[in-house]
Amino acid sequence: MGGNKKPIIRSIGENLTEQALSKLCDKVFLKLWTYPNPYKKKGQELCDVLVVFEEHVFIFSVKDICFNKEKEINVSWSRWKNNAIDKSIKQIDAAESWIRTQGNKIFLDAKCENKIPININLDDYKVHRVIVAHGAEQACRESSEENIAGSLAISYSDVPSSDSKEGFDSFNLDIILEELDTIRDFLWYLEAKETAIKKYDLLNYCGEEDLLAHYLYNFDIKKECHYIGTKEKKINAIYIGEGEWNDFILTEPYMKKEEANKDSYFWDELLQRTLQNALDQTLLGNADIYNGKSALIEMAKEPRFMRRELSKAIINSIKRVPDFKEGMGRKLSSYPSFYPERRYVFLQVTPVSEMDYETEYRPYRQEMLKIACGVEKIKRPNSKKVIGIGIDVPKYSKGNSEDFVLLDCCNWSEEDESYYKEQNQELNFFKTDALKIDLRRSYEFPPDKKAERRIKIGRNILCPCGSNKKYKKCCLK
Repeated sequence: MGGNKKPIIRSIGENLTEQALSKLCDKVFLKLWTYPNPYKKKGQELCDVLVVFEEHVFIFSVKDICFNKEKEINVSWSRWKNNAIDKSIKQIDAAESWIRTQGNKIFLDAKCENKIPININLDDYKVHRVIVAHGAEQACRESSEENIAGSLAISYSDVPSSDSKEGFDSFNLDIILEELDTIRDFLWYLEAKETAIKKYDLLNYCGEEDLLAHYLYNFDIKKECHYIGTKEKKINAIYIGEGEWNDFILTEPYMKKEEANKDSYFWDELLQRTLQNALDQTLLGNADIYNGKSALIEMAKEPRFMRRELSKAIINSIKRVPDFKEGMGRKLSSYPSFYPERRYVFLQVTPVSEMDYETEYRPYRQEMLKIACGVEKIKRPNSKKVIGIGIDVPKYSKGNSEDFVLLDCCNWSEEDESYYKEQNQELNFFKTDALKIDLRRSYEFPPDKKAERRIKIGRNILCPCGSNKKYKKCCLK
C-alpha cells in the first residue's frame, strides 16, 4: 500500500445510538473490519453496522423506540416489539439475503461510489445476526420489582438455525461488548450460547448480562472453555435468575481480572494505530491485510487474557533492554500465542545515525525481523506461523515505527531451513550467552499467590523449546 491512494472513509453512525454501537464495535472487532452504515444501493442502507473478519460476518441492527407507557401494557409491548425487534429482524434478513445473492456489492457511501475494502468469502462464511433494542429499559424496570436493571428477559425454545441470533438492550449492550472485547472472546460466548440453545429445550434468563455472568462462572477444565448450562445430563431446561451479573462483578476474582487486564490494552493500541494507517492508506509493505494473510489478522485473533500476557512480556522486555555501546544494538524476545502452533518474536533495534532511517535503516531492520522469524521456526519446528514485531528501542528513540512480519511455515522446506540458518550465521539469533528463559502460566482469572504455588508444585511444566520433554530434563541439563 502507498500514500497515493485515497483514504478509506467509514461512517461513524447517523444518530447517537448508531454512533455508540459503532464505537463499541470498533473496540471489539477493531477498525479495519468494522463498517457502520454500509449501503447496498444508492440511498439504501444494508444494515447499521457490518463486521467482516475472515469467515465471520456480523450484521447489526439497532433501533431506539420509545415504549408508550400510556397504553395498556400488552398493546404497548406489541407495538414496541414490532418497531424495535421485528423490524430489525426484517432488516437483517434483507441484509443477509443481499450478501448471499449479490456477493460483495457493499459500499461505504450512500452514492455507492466506494466499496468496502474487504471481500466476503461467499463459499465459506458464517452470519451472526445481532439486534440492539433501546427504549424499553424504564418500562421493564417498572413492570417488576425484581428487574433491577431494566433488561429484557429472553427465552429460547425450539430454535433451529445454522446462524446465530443475538439480542441486546440499553443496559447490557455496553456490558457484553466491553466484557467480551476481542473477536475471539465474543465468538466463544456466541458459540457457547448456540450450543446451549441446541442442547436444552428451554434457555431462559432475565437479562443478557446475567447469562454472561453464568457463562463466566462455568469453566470446563478438560475442554479449557467456558460454557452455559450444566454437566447434569438429565437437565433439559436452564433458567437464570435476576442479579447474577451484579453479584458476579463484586467477587474478588472478577476484580483481580479487571485490574490485570489493564496491561492488555497495549496490544490493542498497537493494532489500532497500525490499522488506522491502513485505513489512511499510509501503511507500507506488501501484505494484503484486507483480504489476505497478515501479521495483524493473527494478532487480532488473540483473546483478552493472552493479550494481557503478551503485553506484559513486551513491556518487560522494553524495560530490560541493556545499555548498548556505540553502533547498532538489538534485543530479541520470543513469546507463545494462545494458539499452540503459533509464535511471536519481538525485535528491538537501535537506529544508527549514519544510516538514513527510511531508505537504509528500516529496510535492514525489516530483513532482520524476517530472519528472526525463520530462526524461531527452526528453534521450534512445530510452529506453523511465526509473527514478527519490530520497533526501535524506545529508550534510544524519540519517535518510533513498527514493522510486522507473518512467516507462514505450512510449506516449510529444507531449502527454507538452510536459507535461514545461513542468514543467521552473522546475526546469531538465540545463540547468545545472555539468553534467558522465563516460565509463566496464564489465567483469565488470576489466582492468589498460595494457589499459584500449589499449581506450580502440582503440575509438570514442559520445556518452552517445544521438545515436549519435562523442563528439568531438557534445557536445564
